[in-house]
Amino acid sequence: MRDGQHYYRGRLAPSPTGYLHLGHARTFRIAAERARAAGGRLVLRNDDLDATRFHMGYSQAILEDLRWLGLTWDEGPDVGGPNAPYNQSERGPIYRAALEKLHASGLIYPCERSRRDVIDAAAAPHEGGPADEPIYPARFRPPPDAPLPPLGEKVSVNWRLRVPDGAVLSFVDGNCGLQEAVANRDFGDFPVWRKDDCPSYQLACAVDDAAMGITEVVRGADLIRSTFRQLLVFRALGLPEPGFYHCPLMAGPDGERLAKRHDALSLRTLRAQGMTPDEIIAKYLS
Repeated sequence: MRDGQHYYRGRLAPSPTGYLHLGHARTFRIAAERARAAGGRLVLRNDDLDATRFHMGYSQAILEDLRWLGLTWDEGPDVGGPNAPYNQSERGPIYRAALEKLHASGLIYPCERSRRDVIDAAAAPHEGGPADEPIYPARFRPPPDAPLPPLGEKVSVNWRLRVPDGAVLSFVDGNCGLQEAVANRDFGDFPVWRKDDCPSYQLACAVDDAAMGITEVVRGADLIRSTFRQLLVFRALGLPEPGFYHCPLMAGPDGERLAKRHDALSLRTLRAQGMTPDEIIAKYLS
């Protein structure tokens, strides 16, 4: 036990931007199995910050599909718990407090450059693919001693975390082993708050994992690069860092990693076709 809680605390953190596919199901099943094997607790958090892609019906569908597959959790938006609310869309004041702490520490700066500006200015294509954050050119940075404008009651500009140049970051992944990256070589300054007055994935994820006492984050291997950024958020805010376990990705019939465009491999579609949870586990997830 730690602070009255089970030492191991895992989490499921689906984003309600579509129906769950088999890749999600396998990762969430691994997360649930690791929590149960450790005699710990499992938290379900609804990562519904992306308002442009969020669809009300998907949140409930995700809960239904996970329960149908046989997964259960100890805390979540449907069962409550001591760390409520479990919908990120309801946790705005918590994220704002973290942003203000970063601002007071002088670790962030406002940025009016667009993603296209950053991509066009990059010396070479970034490695993370189109979904990853391109490396922010150092020449776009304001000087470290430049006056920092106030955040304002409503944020209308992107704010980036200034990464420590040349710092070597590492962690030992529970599945993939030692992982290393160099700040401003493998990734650059990254957004912590968006101009639509919404926290970035990196900030919200790190803040919530710490606030909810998560001791191990289980997720897909495509998010390893994000882990380095989140480690910097944990450290900048003085928050405890969880362990990490990144699962291999599943590929669809086209050879590309499964995404929500592969509707034929969504749990909802397979369920409608008459497949049982046991059949799905035996055929795809074991």
